[in-house]
Amino acid sequence: MSAQRDPARRPSLRVVSSDSRYQDWESVYQDNATWVYRTIYARVGNQADAEDLTAEVFLAALRPLRLTASAAEVRSYLRSTARTVLAAHWRETMGREITCIDLDIEAPPEAEESISTAPDRVAAVLDALPDNYRRILELRFLQTRSIKESAAELGVSVANAKVLQHRALRLAAQINEKGEP
Repeated sequence: MSAQRDPARRPSLRVVSSDSRYQDWESVYQDNATWVYRTIYARVGNQADAEDLTAEVFLAALRPLRLTASAAEVRSYLRSTARTVLAAHWRETMGREITCIDLDIEAPPEAEESISTAPDRVAAVLDALPDNYRRILELRFLQTRSIKESAAELGVSVANAKVLQHRALRLAAQINEKGEP
């Protein structure tokens, strides 16, 4: 599967009639492994996973698939099996919890301090702002008003309210960085 393609050597194509049958399992594999691999690789995008899943498809099909089935029936069965294997792969991969939060871990003490002082710090920063800046931030973020509602409340245009908000946020960040209210 992982061998590099030789552009000069193209695989030979053969017409499969509805009544053709495979002689043995090796011919089933040789005839179908490439397209099964390509189908799976196109879905998972990872060579190692595609190779593993291709092997799973053939292992899953080995017992129930009959060699007396026509080549078209074998391909149809392999296509269905590949879909099932891919679905199981995605269910296993995406259904698994990626991260977990242990409830026993204690929060660091500085986190508690920052939580308890946050409202006081916000009030101090807002008090240090000019009235129009303070008011736009209160309306937008503390009262969760839209920019249109805030503009109407302040008696300014929407564009002016956006400019006020931008400048107020910039000044509030500077005040917060300096630590001086």
